[in-house]
Amino acid sequence: MASGIFNSTYYNKDARPGAALLRARRPYLFKNAATGLALVAFTIGVYSYTIHAVGQDEFSDVKVPETPASSQSKKQ
Repeated sequence: MASGIFNSTYYNKDARPGAALLRARRPYLFKNAATGLALVAFTIGVYSYTIHAVGQDEFSDVKVPETPASSQSKKQ
């Protein structure tokens, strides 16, 4: 007897979820959706805060070095 998805009682022969799988997942549907939305909201919040915080920095305290002298003037 071959093992695999077609021997599972949770999936039909066309690899679609069966009634038993849908019934088993039903109690967790709302919790999983709420957790997914919370993760997406947290990720978007961290990203937008980071972009906002970096956009406020003027880098006025960073000293810009002088342009380097050409290599020919160093040899003389």
